[in-house]
Amino acid sequence: MAADCTFSALAEAVTEGGVITFNCGAAPVTIPVTATLNLQTDRNTVIDGGNLITLDGGNSVQILRFDHADFMVNLNGITLQHITLVNGKTTPTQAIPSAPAPCSQGYDDGEGGAMYVRDGTVRIIDVTFENNQAALLGPDTGGGGVYILGSKPAFIVNSSFINNKASNGGGLGSLFVDLNVYNCLFEGNTATGNGANNNDASQCSAINNGQNEIGSGGNGGALYNDGASATNVTVCGTQITNNAAGTGAFGGGIFYTSNDFSGTLTITDSTITGNTGGSWGGAGTAVGVNAKAIVITNSTVQGYP
Repeated sequence: MAADCTFSALAEAVTEGGVITFNCGAAPVTIPVTATLNLQTDRNTVIDGGNLITLDGGNSVQILRFDHADFMVNLNGITLQHITLVNGKTTPTQAIPSAPAPCSQGYDDGEGGAMYVRDGTVRIIDVTFENNQAALLGPDTGGGGVYILGSKPAFIVNSSFINNKASNGGGLGSLFVDLNVYNCLFEGNTATGNGANNNDASQCSAINNGQNEIGSGGNGGALYNDGASATNVTVCGTQITNNAAGTGAFGGGIFYTSNDFSGTLTITDSTITGNTGGSWGGAGTAVGVNAKAIVITNSTVQGYP
């Protein structure tokens, strides 16, 4: 319980885990977050803002981090609900070794401007992520609002991602995770990288991440999902408008690649309009996708069919 509504009280509560609520009175309260709140990975944590609390990273720190060392096995995690996270910002440190373009530029880290989760369950309910920033350049880094890596299926419900930015996944980025997005809004998010991402020895002799990596991101203006192992993306009842992919990159609205072609992109009862960026995969001009199947039902998707 963060009883006195200070950052120090919240930080102490986070070290214990469990259910964290706020006793701040009836008026909205903004709590400046001056250091990243590292969540316990051996237990579940619920943070409930009661629709009154804003956590503000001050354009200098990532706000929440759940970082378990394993991959797609941990059943503990974070439920974040009825709260707003603004002005979170990562500071990447793992610079890609210098090589001339089109070899990849930027960083290999710096994911999750407001929130980062590795190997944990994720439930995001009625949360607003606004004006958050992850690393702005790099072929694989991303997640301006949230980045989820190697986790059990994630559920994002009744939430808004507004004016966030990152190299990939301006609003939401994910890798090796089943992603379920219901009744959400993505608006004004930007993937700031460029040139997408590929492995091409004819264009780059340098090695990064075990490959001749070219391109520096820019995929998924609103939403980005990568990986394999039958990880799927489901978008339902969601509005994705006026987001932008980077120059020479794909998916102003949605970027989804199932590396082993085992996953499915499902879009239902959703509106995807006014987004900019390259497209491929046959799901409209705002989507870049390669997958086992694409299922679009009762939705308005720019450029589709």
